[in-house]
Amino acid sequence: VADRRQSQDGDGYYRNDSRANDDEGGHSDSTEGHDEDDEIYEGEYQGIPRAESGKTVPVDGIAPQAQIRDLAQFEAERRKDQEELAQQYETILQECGHGKFQWTLYFVLGLALMADGVEIFVVGFVLPSAEKDMCLSEESKGMLGLIVYLGMMVGAFLWGGLADRIGRRQTLLISLSINSVFAFFSSFVQGYSSFLLCRLLSGVGIGGSIPIVFSYYSEFLAQEKRGEHLSWLCMFWMIGGIYASAMAWAIIPHYGWSFQMGSAYQFHSWRVFVLVCAFPSVAAISALTTMPESPRFFLENGKHDEAWMILKQVHDTNMRAKGYPERVFSVSDTQTHTHTHTHTQYIHPELLSNTYQTHLVYILCVCVCVCVCVCVNFLAIFSPEYRRTTLMMMAVWFSMSFSYYGLTVWFPDMIKYLQKQEYSSRTKVFIKEKVEHVTFNFTLENQVHRNGEYFNNKFMNLKMKSMVFEDSLFEECYFEDITSSNTFFKNCTFIATLFYNTDLFKYRLINSKLVNSTFLHNKEGCMLSDFSDENSAYMIYFVSFLGTLAVLPGNIVSALLMDKIGRLRMLAGSSVISCVSCFFLSFGNSESAMIALLCLFGGISIASWNALDVLTVELYPSDKRCTAFGFLNALCKLAAVLGISIFTSFVGITKAVPILFASGALAAGSFLAFKLPETRGQVLQ
Repeated sequence: VADRRQSQDGDGYYRNDSRANDDEGGHSDSTEGHDEDDEIYEGEYQGIPRAESGKTVPVDGIAPQAQIRDLAQFEAERRKDQEELAQQYETILQECGHGKFQWTLYFVLGLALMADGVEIFVVGFVLPSAEKDMCLSEESKGMLGLIVYLGMMVGAFLWGGLADRIGRRQTLLISLSINSVFAFFSSFVQGYSSFLLCRLLSGVGIGGSIPIVFSYYSEFLAQEKRGEHLSWLCMFWMIGGIYASAMAWAIIPHYGWSFQMGSAYQFHSWRVFVLVCAFPSVAAISALTTMPESPRFFLENGKHDEAWMILKQVHDTNMRAKGYPERVFSVSDTQTHTHTHTHTQYIHPELLSNTYQTHLVYILCVCVCVCVCVCVNFLAIFSPEYRRTTLMMMAVWFSMSFSYYGLTVWFPDMIKYLQKQEYSSRTKVFIKEKVEHVTFNFTLENQVHRNGEYFNNKFMNLKMKSMVFEDSLFEECYFEDITSSNTFFKNCTFIATLFYNTDLFKYRLINSKLVNSTFLHNKEGCMLSDFSDENSAYMIYFVSFLGTLAVLPGNIVSALLMDKIGRLRMLAGSSVISCVSCFFLSFGNSESAMIALLCLFGGISIASWNALDVLTVELYPSDKRCTAFGFLNALCKLAAVLGISIFTSFVGITKAVPILFASGALAAGSFLAFKLPETRGQVLQ
């Protein structure tokens, strides 16, 4: 020891290899019987590693080769422990069986997934009615349509990361609660900005549904059941779409279901529909409070007793339902202690309690700690071990979402465009007509009047739909109780004409002259440039209903074949067939043809989504599963926003570009899918 001190005083980097001889007292009685390697030198108390003969101890903190070997050995042991834990956990699930507990959890989590499906459709269904109450411009309507996807993008990333830190069940309860609260508020707020904010925050809440639900459910499923039952779970997204379509069909057209308090507060039927759409989320919260946390999450965080109790609950519930209540859960809780590892604790609880005296500071530190953990977990999915998998999955998720959401929104817009074209083809044109002393008290629709002369005519208690008067003269006419849509007077002259209780505002009179004419008690409302009526509203609900119902065959086929043909074949095969089906869109020149093609594309592509969900769950370990799924789902929503924005910009211009984009994205996705590893038959990491 003295020699070492002397050598360190000399240069500070090396120690002398010469040993002090016994005659000089180099070894004391306290070191007798100990190897040289067991000796403790002064620097070790300061955390400085001991150097070996002829080897350096860098001062910059870089570990020597021996320590690197120790780290590599530790990493190898950690991976071995993870593999043994995964295999042991799979064995336990096999003993627990698949029965009443899994089916109960299936319906509970299905409600949460159903709430996600409802959220996608809410804004699209209420827009035709909400634009009347909120005076929405085309830009405002477009923003309202995209805001839900932006909220879900933020929510997927946020809640997915938190679910790996504080638990699947806890995070899902928080996210669904946020969705329910702001969905409820959005039903009552009056202004456009308030409604937009509420739908954004509602989307943030429901964004956590998909990544958490699939990860949560997969950790209760044995290997041979996982692919099939995760695919069955996907059916609830379809049920959510059907529920939203049916409720819109039953509620929105009935404007009798409304009340108003003067002109400041209105509660029309579309607001009732928004309120009803929050029910699946509320039901999911109520049911989820009766379910336990994922035992796999507890094991990953060192809570072995809690995990054992939940696994015993799963076993006993299934055995009692199958008529074997006497069967005892043979796994002792000590078996789960061996190979688990806990996450690094960045702040020790005792340190927090001793250092900070106020709850506010404590909560702030916990939030910072959780945020750091989420960021660390996010960076971990880009570590060398998972980088290639993550990048490949990003490409597949993006290509699938870009084409699917782009086309599914483009389809209804194309149908509306075809409806408008067909409606315009039936327009009646009247030229140089002269009408005197006539009372119009019936609906005027889809007509163009040019160079007409109207003298002492009355227009009373009627609707004007898609009416255009050009270069016409109105003299001593009387307009009373008029409701109009897409109606304009261009280059017209009004002489001694009275407008009483009408919505024919002056901005509907384009380049027109008013001579001794008066507007009294004009109706409050908005100028709606698009023609809409109950028939077109019913068509929107009906098309959405058919589109969501069409995925039922694809769901059934994918569930039955997922564990037989594998995830990659299902994903790539469905993408290829979807790519081929895109080319048939070129032949959709009628409304019925477009609806049929929409159903075909939805029924085929759903198998790809099911396979992609299962593959994402199985490619990542438990401590990174929700983080990775949440990030990929957030990327999916970003791709959806881009796809919708690009595809809809070509409506009425060309069909070739959207079809080309969608086909190219699906082809790229199917090609990249074959590069991913197959996870069929593997235990859950």
